[in-house]
Amino acid sequence: MSERMERPWALMRHHAGWADVFHIETESADSISGFYPDRETVGPAVTYSTRAVLARFPTLEAARAAREGAVAEWRKHDAGVRDAEVILREAEKAREDAWLKCLRDAAER
Repeated sequence: MSERMERPWALMRHHAGWADVFHIETESADSISGFYPDRETVGPAVTYSTRAVLARFPTLEAARAAREGAVAEWRKHDAGVRDAEVILREAEKAREDAWLKCLRDAAER
């Protein structure tokens, strides 16, 4: 058995800061097929490029534990992101104000 199939549980990106646990049933050199155990499965297995896999694990429990640990790590940065967003909004407002002032000054000449 290959190392890859010895680690049939994968984390797949769902959205920023969250990954879904995925069970790999079959794989080729460039694709994987399987299912999401935490979702109702309707229809055939889904297939993705192997590039969609963020990480692989030998058990469902290991994949879930890694996902939860990664969420905790993501959350450690929430305050810094909020602070940066405030600074970004202030910079965008200053840019907008400067642009409008430039246009208005030009119109008064």
